[in-house]
Amino acid sequence: MTCRKYTAEFKNQVIKEALETGNNAIVARRHELNPNMVSRWVREYKQDKHHSLPVEHSIINEIYPDYKQLTKENEQPKKLLDEKDLEIAILRDLVKKKTLTC
Repeated sequence: MTCRKYTAEFKNQVIKEALETGNNAIVARRHELNPNMVSRWVREYKQDKHHSLPVEHSIINEIYPDYKQLTKENEQPKKLLDEKDLEIAILRDLVKKKTLTC
C-alpha cells in the first residue's frame, strides 16, 4: 500500500465540499478517498480555532524558517492562560459553595 500526499488545494477542496454537503462518505467516494481520511481532515479543520484551511508546511517552512519554534513559543502563553482560567473557575466554584453553606 502506498502513502499518497495530497496538496493543500486538494484538501481545501475536499473539506469545503464535505462541509457543504454534510456527508463525508459521498465526498470521499467522489474523490476516491477513504471516508475516515475525509472525516479526519474535516475534524482537524473544525478543531482549528481560526478555521483556516490547511497550508502545506513545506511552503511555510520556506517562507518562515523559524515557524516551528515560533509556534511552540506561541503555544506556551496559551497553555498558561488556559491553566489560569481553570484555576479561576475552580476558585469561583469554591467561593459559591462557601457562601451557600454559611
